[in-house]
Amino acid sequence: MSEIQRTIAFFPEPGAWGPTNNCVAVAEVLRTRGIRTVFVVEDSFKGVLAERGFEEALFRVSPPTGDEEAVGGGWADWVRDNAKNFRRPTLEQTTTVIKPIWEELVAHGKYAHERLTEIFDHEVRPDLIVSDNVCAFPAVYAGGRRWVRAVSANPLELRDPTLPPPLSGLSVSDSAGWQEFRDRARGELHPAWSELNDFCRSVGLDPLPDEEFQYVSPLLNYYLFPGEVDYVRSRPLGSTWHRLDSTVRTSDRPFDVSERLPGDGKVIYLSLGSLGSMDVELMQRLIDVLDRTGHRVIVSMGLMHDQLRLGDRMYGEGFLPQTSILNQCDLLITHGGNNTFAEAFYFGLPTIVLPLFWDQYDNAQRAQETGFGVRLRTYDFEDHELLDAVERLLGDRQMNDRIHTVSAQMQAQPGRIKGADLLEQLVHRLPA
Repeated sequence: MSEIQRTIAFFPEPGAWGPTNNCVAVAEVLRTRGIRTVFVVEDSFKGVLAERGFEEALFRVSPPTGDEEAVGGGWADWVRDNAKNFRRPTLEQTTTVIKPIWEELVAHGKYAHERLTEIFDHEVRPDLIVSDNVCAFPAVYAGGRRWVRAVSANPLELRDPTLPPPLSGLSVSDSAGWQEFRDRARGELHPAWSELNDFCRSVGLDPLPDEEFQYVSPLLNYYLFPGEVDYVRSRPLGSTWHRLDSTVRTSDRPFDVSERLPGDGKVIYLSLGSLGSMDVELMQRLIDVLDRTGHRVIVSMGLMHDQLRLGDRMYGEGFLPQTSILNQCDLLITHGGNNTFAEAFYFGLPTIVLPLFWDQYDNAQRAQETGFGVRLRTYDFEDHELLDAVERLLGDRQMNDRIHTVSAQMQAQPGRIKGADLLEQLVHRLPA
C-alpha cells in the first residue's frame, strides 16, 4: 500500500516578503521530497507563489477597498504614510510605530479568522501548519490543529532577561535603557495584547503568555538567525526550539552582474527592502552618495523605481533576484530585515545597516557589536560616514576572512535543508 501524501500549509506574515521568502526556501526542499506544500497568503500576493509552482489559498486581512492592490501594497502604503515616524528614536517608536503595527496585526487576525478556518478545515486540510507570524492568528491553533512556529524576525523576539528588549536596537553590553524601554513598551502594547488574548480565549484557546503576542508550539519551533552572531541566553529556549542559520531560496532567476555592469571595481548591493524603498528621498540620497565611490552598485529600486535616478556605474530594477546577485557582490547596504541580514552571512558580505523600524534596529546593532558591519543613522548620517564605512569594510581583510569562513560553514549545512528535515520528520510522525 502506497504511503499517504502529507500536506504542509505555510502561513507567512500577510503581505510581508521576508517571512514569505523564508517559507519558500524550506517549502522548495519539501516539494522535492513528495510533500504537498500549500501557501496560505493574503489576497494581494495572488499568483506570487503560483509562479514558483506552489498551490495558493487566499484570504483577506481587511475589507476590500474596490481598488486592486499591489503585492504587499497595504504595508507599503503604511510605510509611506508613516515615514516621518522612522526618524524618531526607538523609545518613541513604541508609540508612533510599534503600537500601531501590533494593533493592525491583531485586527488582521480577528478579521481573517472565519476565512482561515474555512481554508484549514475544508479547502487545504493540512496535516501541519507552519505559521511564520509575530502575532498569533487564532485560526491556526483552534480545533486542535497541529502547527509549527517559525520566527523570521530577530530572535530577541524570544525574550530573555539578560538580553535587550526586542525592537529597541539597544546594546547587549550596556543595559542602560533596557528597563525604560520594557516599561514603555508594556504600557503602550498592553491594550492590543489584551484584545488579542480575549479573542483567543473566545475561540477556545488557552490564554496567551503574559504580554506575548504568540504561542509556543508543543511540537516544533524554529527561528532564523546566523549562529555566529546569535545571542547568549541565560536560560535555554527548550527542546522544541531549533535555529536555522539561514533560509536561502534557490528559485530566484539567474542574474549576471558582469553582463549588466561590466568593468572593474568592487560591487555593492543596495536594498532597503520592498517597504524601505518606498522612501524615495532616502533612496535617492544613498544612490547619489554611492555614485561618488567609484564602485559598481546594484540597486533594488522597489515600487517607486520610476522616480529614482541611477549613476553611470549603477544598475537597478524594481525587483531583483537578490539571492542570485549577492554571491557576486563585495558589500551589502541594507535596512536590516532579518532574511537579508542572514543572507549577508550566507554569502560572506560585510554589511552597512540603515534601520527604519521593527527588528531592523536589533540587526543593525548586532552587526555593529559583532564587528561584521556598521550601523548608521538612517536619516542623519553624514556623507563621509557612509563613504568611510564603505571603504573600511571593503578594506578590512581580517573581517572579510572571518565572514567568508562563516559563509562556507553555512553553505555546507544550509538552513533550508535543516528546516525541511525537521518538518518532514514531524509530519511523518503525526497520525494521518
